[in-house]
Amino acid sequence: MQGYDSAGLPSAAFFTPGTSSFTEFLAAHRPRLLPTAPPVPPGVRVGPDRFPHGTTVLALTYRDGVLIAGDRRATMGNLIAQRDLEKVHPADDHTAVAFAGTVGLALDMVRLYQVELTHFEKIEGVPMTLAAKAARLAAMIRQNLAQAMQGLAVVPLLVGYDLTAPGGGHGRIFGYDAAGGLYEKRHFHAEGSGSPYARGALKKLYRPDLTRREAALAALQGLYDAADDDSATGGPDLNRRIFPVVSVITEDGFERLPETETEELSRETVRQRAGRPDGPHAAP
Repeated sequence: MQGYDSAGLPSAAFFTPGTSSFTEFLAAHRPRLLPTAPPVPPGVRVGPDRFPHGTTVLALTYRDGVLIAGDRRATMGNLIAQRDLEKVHPADDHTAVAFAGTVGLALDMVRLYQVELTHFEKIEGVPMTLAAKAARLAAMIRQNLAQAMQGLAVVPLLVGYDLTAPGGGHGRIFGYDAAGGLYEKRHFHAEGSGSPYARGALKKLYRPDLTRREAALAALQGLYDAADDDSATGGPDLNRRIFPVVSVITEDGFERLPETETEELSRETVRQRAGRPDGPHAAP
């Protein structure tokens, strides 16, 4: 078994003082376990319809913290590969990550990132700052650059509640590009193929003083607009009872909205669209 000697005991690598980065530990001792290990030979470009791709995710700050949401569809070219994909995941108590791009690599990257944050806290005795978490994720994306150039890009969206922010804690949003570029976003942001339409909806609906319910409805309206104009984004599936994933992070930590609440809000969004198909107007 990898990582163990012939007697079934952990190998010497596990008892050697080293870095607080679990990614660097893997790179030194088990590099093939990294999601950035090349899946195809150099110079080979993967067809866009060969692997499932996740599409639209978005985030916005609101009165009590930050909200992050994603649709559930994954596509392979013109085919729907999965209808109930989970694109939003907690990274730790006050941080969450969502992704667009190659699903297999993205899920492995999310799992590695979760371990990375836990490993750092166990080694150092304190959690990373939110800025350091954002920078660490950027470094992981940068390691995936070769795969991104072959058509296997992963573009995450990171949000967190910054307990150490001057003037009191508040929600923050970080966006990335496929090369690991890191950009802090103000108020709201979206990634994925439907993101231009989602951002357009949030532009007219966003207010800094939104309640949790109002923020969730704004997010669902954004995802609805994305699904309306982007075939790779899935809207609420009332018949199958598949609804977007919506989560919030506040001073109290990460919380995924219960399925019953997400369903009620999704049905409310659909009812509003029945009377106004192009969506609500901006508040005066």
